[in-house]
Amino acid sequence: MAPPPMATVGPLPLFRDVPVSDRQNLFMRKLQICCFQFDFSDTFKSAREKEIKRQTLLELVDLIQSGSGKIMERCQEEMIKMIGVNIFRCLPPASHENTGQEATDPEEDEAYLEPSWPHLQIVYELLLRYAVSTDTDTKVAKRFIDHSFVLKLLDLFDSEDHREREFLKTILHRIYGKFMVHRPFIRKAINNIFFRFIYEIERHSGIGELLEILGSIINGFALPMKEEHKLFLVRALIPLHKPKPVGVYHQQLSYCIIQFVEKDYELADTVIRGLLKYWPLTNCQKELLFLGELEEVLEATQSAEFQRCVVPLFRQIARCLNSPHFQVTYKCLFSLCHFGFKEFQLFEFSSIIFRNCGMWICC
Repeated sequence: MAPPPMATVGPLPLFRDVPVSDRQNLFMRKLQICCFQFDFSDTFKSAREKEIKRQTLLELVDLIQSGSGKIMERCQEEMIKMIGVNIFRCLPPASHENTGQEATDPEEDEAYLEPSWPHLQIVYELLLRYAVSTDTDTKVAKRFIDHSFVLKLLDLFDSEDHREREFLKTILHRIYGKFMVHRPFIRKAINNIFFRFIYEIERHSGIGELLEILGSIINGFALPMKEEHKLFLVRALIPLHKPKPVGVYHQQLSYCIIQFVEKDYELADTVIRGLLKYWPLTNCQKELLFLGELEEVLEATQSAEFQRCVVPLFRQIARCLNSPHFQVTYKCLFSLCHFGFKEFQLFEFSSIIFRNCGMWICC
């Protein structure tokens, strides 16, 4: 759908002010106006036209949300095209790419805000309302919200604007819930994003949001768990502990991991050995994260699964107890006190560890 010339961007009648027979045609005309793209680098440029588009978008949201009239299939298709025209775009380079610095925690940086958000937010709201509406027939909508559309949505998760990522998270979660036919494809596409992040770029703004979606998906897995889901744990989730910025998304990652262990205790051995494989050697802050996650895994598992990996586990605990970083040593001792020393006593630690930590242990 091509936008109208700038000179023709003007206010149109409200839906309630025209006969029912004219509303579909009016709907298409409003979509045309909403396809027009504006320059938001200058606040005052085309201010009147920007406001007309904003008000038109709001009216479309109200129409979809109210369910006051059935929208023809052709109009639905053109609406999805209009949404795509607005949201699918080349994202600006990440802030650290402009400076040549490594990616850091977004919370420590000045937040990037998309200049076109006054319009973009309403377009996302329109897509969300369409996805959740009880009037939306998935048999019809899946022809417009197809695999190509979903892939483009997933590409936008790399946006540095946290507001956009939050909308995308909610929308993709709703699409996953409503369009059952897309579920395997969405899981595979997210898996591919993780692979590229882990093994190629180690930079992506939306890993945390994607993991939040997966946390809900994993929670709904039926038992016994499918082999493909276990492979996803082994090939994608556990290796996500490897990238340097793991601290940015570790909370969401840990939640997903624990969900797997709680659903299938036998996976505890796989998870613990995976944590040991990617255990940080010099970064004490990452070690604290790993120790916290390990403690949660042990809380969720059974003794039999724990016994299968007790030797490599306590080798790592021995190294942590002998760490030069007091926080790592303290966290490790706290975990041992929490779980008791039955397994701890099975292992012979070096005299250095007992000399440094023996008094703490006795306490």
